[in-house]
Amino acid sequence: MSITCRTSLVRQAPGKYETATVEVDDPRQDEIRVKMVASGLCHSDDHIATGDIPVGTYPFAGGHEGGGIVESVGPNTSGFAPGDKVLFSFLPACGQCRWCATGHSNLCDLGAGLLAGTRWTEDSTRLHLEDGTNVGQMCGISTFSEYTTVAVDSAIKVAPDTKLEVACLLGCSVGTGWGTAVNTGEVKPGDTVIIQGIGGIGANAVQGAAHAGAANVLAVDPVAFKREKALELGATEAFESIEEATEVAKGYTNGQGADVSIVTIGITKPEHVGNAFASIRKQGTVVVTGLGDITEVGVPIPIGELTLFEKKLKGSLFGSSNPKADIPKMLDLYNKGKVKLDELVTKQYKLDEVAQGYEDMHAGKNIRGVLIFD
Repeated sequence: MSITCRTSLVRQAPGKYETATVEVDDPRQDEIRVKMVASGLCHSDDHIATGDIPVGTYPFAGGHEGGGIVESVGPNTSGFAPGDKVLFSFLPACGQCRWCATGHSNLCDLGAGLLAGTRWTEDSTRLHLEDGTNVGQMCGISTFSEYTTVAVDSAIKVAPDTKLEVACLLGCSVGTGWGTAVNTGEVKPGDTVIIQGIGGIGANAVQGAAHAGAANVLAVDPVAFKREKALELGATEAFESIEEATEVAKGYTNGQGADVSIVTIGITKPEHVGNAFASIRKQGTVVVTGLGDITEVGVPIPIGELTLFEKKLKGSLFGSSNPKADIPKMLDLYNKGKVKLDELVTKQYKLDEVAQGYEDMHAGKNIRGVLIFD
């Protein structure tokens, strides 16, 4: 039998998150139903509300960074039991496609259906309004819901003592930011790194660059609070503009520029990428992780500089991480005091406050807001 609960959804885009009552289906084979404990308020879910990222099913329940406790397990489904604590990866991993088989499960072919709102293999949803209207699930999980039914491709079982109120951030922001620096950017000991945008992703790019041994971690954000937070998380210096950071990076590198320049701005524009490209040395690397209007085309970079200086421009999805391997590793680093999670949470919100959480994010008040369920 289905469970009736509350969720936060958008009915259209542009729109705002509102609380609604939904019915949550029983789990089928290879699915589990989870009672949510906590969910991060990631900027990607705000992109859904603004329409920067269009989706296939409205209404659409948000949330893709969360953790909870297994309530029930579908038939013939192994590896999970009621009472297990789980974290979600917003990227499912089938384990069988070319990308999973070659260690790039962040690019799993199942990801093609993340924004459809339906299951990867069928045109159906697991959330419904009381009148029977289908409700789309963000990334197939919708963590802004008191209960959610998800495919096991998206779930990672964790230890019973895991603090889900902060560990939920491992499902997106921490791995994305950390991996942007460590995996995609390949930051090395002694490097000079610039990071534009110190929100939930950029803050963890700072942590990753520092952990990788960068000599100079230069954080850029127009908000003073975020610059201060970057210094607490491992940045060596913080600046209001990319131009300032670029000049300082050149000072450290005999006029050459940064080794790696990372773009984690919440609403990324082409000029942000162009500024990052201008900040790096020959054979330097720009990593773009931020999103904006995903239909926008064109980046202002000189083709001659790209060719003759052998500069590299790379995209990064979930920090080029392998979710089912790397989320447990990041949790272990947290438990050993080598990555900060508690310090990332600026404010906790209730389910009815999701829209307010995003207003606070736009106002520059939060590194990460976290939704806590009763």
